[in-house]
Amino acid sequence: MRARDTDWDGVRLHVVTGKGGTGKTTVAAALALALASGGRKVLLVEVEGRQGIAQVFDLPPLPYEERKIAVAPDGGDVYALAVDPEEAMLEYLEMFYGMRRAGKALTKIGVVDFATTIAPGFRDVLVTGKTSEAVRRKGKDGRRIYDAVVLDAPPTGRVARFLNVTSEVAGLARVGPIKNHADLVNGVVASPETAVHFVTLLEEMPVQETLDGLDELREAGLPPGGIFTNMVRESLLPASVLEAAAKGRFDPAELALGLKAAGLAEGGSDAAAVAEALAEEIAEHARRTRLERRERRSLDTSGRPRYELPLLADGVDLAGLYELAESIHAQGAA
Repeated sequence: MRARDTDWDGVRLHVVTGKGGTGKTTVAAALALALASGGRKVLLVEVEGRQGIAQVFDLPPLPYEERKIAVAPDGGDVYALAVDPEEAMLEYLEMFYGMRRAGKALTKIGVVDFATTIAPGFRDVLVTGKTSEAVRRKGKDGRRIYDAVVLDAPPTGRVARFLNVTSEVAGLARVGPIKNHADLVNGVVASPETAVHFVTLLEEMPVQETLDGLDELREAGLPPGGIFTNMVRESLLPASVLEAAAKGRFDPAELALGLKAAGLAEGGSDAAAVAEALAEEIAEHARRTRLERRERRSLDTSGRPRYELPLLADGVDLAGLYELAESIHAQGAA
């Protein structure tokens, strides 16, 4: 279902996932800008160590600290945090065991890598824990520090496992600080304050991964959000022309006459060659449009709100990022 007035006001944690190549990080950054619009304060978090946020905003690599990186349309601030598992581990050791200094020694000999290798779920607890702490954090006035947090999460195939931290640590710790920490994280992630959004393209594989990902979320009891269809190209031709081309009823000879009459081609073989090439382009455009229409119908079966973001002809620079943010805001997703 195409959405324009969806109310995400009660959501404080927006998790963004998607198949690789769909523009997941770009959409997460644009969503953070849109959410901050109008004077709000938003934190954008990445957890995969790729420095994707820095690349999107054309910044140097981000340190493990929250820092302001952008001003949103109509005011509002976007802060960013690149979560580092080792630093998150040190914070964890200090918080629960009061042993940050010893923790630094442990990181030097690779204990963090060892621990997260034998218990991958523990790594996820560390990075999601940092994010959920930012969601819960309050100032001296008792109000939340951030109006919203946007998490640029791992790809679709791993997101349910990544977020389902209680299940992931069940075999690691049934009692004690690790279990308590996981339960605290899960209290945020599985709450109505969280929504897991999917980024896709109008192509068969990413659409199917999106639908599969939504099913996995439901099975895990995690809250699904909306679907952001990225890089959407508007059709430049009337529906009747596209329908005729898709069915092979488009006549290149008629097109050649039109090109000649408009002065866009010489007569004879020149006009015929140009018309033949143009007819093939139109037929390909018609086939792609029909495929995209089919994928839209597939996405609609999910019952989730759906938003479409345009393909930017000049690529995604800072100006393009703000353009995407405006599109997200205009469709009621922020």
